[in-house]
Amino acid sequence: MFSSMNFQKTIEEIELIRESALLVSRTLGILAKEIKEGVTTLQLDKIAEEFIRDNDAIPGFLGLYDFPNSLCTSPNSQVVHGIPNNEPLKNGDIISIDCGVLKNEFYGDHAYTFSVGEISEKNKKLLQITKESLYKGINEFKAGNRVGDVGYAIQSHCEKHNYGVVRELVGHGIGKVMHEKPEMPNYGKRGYGKRFKEGMVVAIEPMINMKTHKIIQHADGWTITTKDNHPSAHFEHNVAIINGKPEMLSTFKFIYEALGIKSDEEKNFHNFFR
Repeated sequence: MFSSMNFQKTIEEIELIRESALLVSRTLGILAKEIKEGVTTLQLDKIAEEFIRDNDAIPGFLGLYDFPNSLCTSPNSQVVHGIPNNEPLKNGDIISIDCGVLKNEFYGDHAYTFSVGEISEKNKKLLQITKESLYKGINEFKAGNRVGDVGYAIQSHCEKHNYGVVRELVGHGIGKVMHEKPEMPNYGKRGYGKRFKEGMVVAIEPMINMKTHKIIQHADGWTITTKDNHPSAHFEHNVAIINGKPEMLSTFKFIYEALGIKSDEEKNFHNFFR
């Protein structure tokens, strides 16, 4: 699954990945306006595919490893890789939308867990802590640090709140191939693993469960759920090391604009608001 392509990208290559990542960001922003009670994930999938193709790109997931759709849509206890279907979303659901695009030969790939209507306080906290852990992980993705530093930052933050950190599913490098090395676990020890270098680009994506970290793969070969059927959250960004520091190539700002949310959470990791 993980290609051993060149870890380090040129600035020109990073800019092409940024373009793809930002198209994913814009797609998620379009979807944010549509996610509501009664809408089906197949409807969301159609909207996403049309928007991606209208922007001269190809849905990155469609046909990848034979996946049948453009989005992975994973509600409630589904962790990742949920297949869009005709079941309407319900008030109180949470749903992870994972989207990828291929444009100019480079991939973008990131995810956000949305609320459908009014969700429980427990679910609000799960989403908050999972998203916080994403930025704690990004902060450790810098030249000279190691894979274990990112994993430790995510794991320690989530386990402090007694959440389960999924072990079997990890982040990854990204470029001309969707899944490149290095693998980026959401757990680890400081000072262990591959050392980060200038020009590396990865997808950091905590997948965090309300309780147990254990998961089950279903008979469709794709859908992953928590073993105890409690909810799971998933947030993902594409990040490059530029001048030794982490710079996000993706953004949640289009989602926040659609939902009327004000946030400065990305201010330390962006250089493209110019």
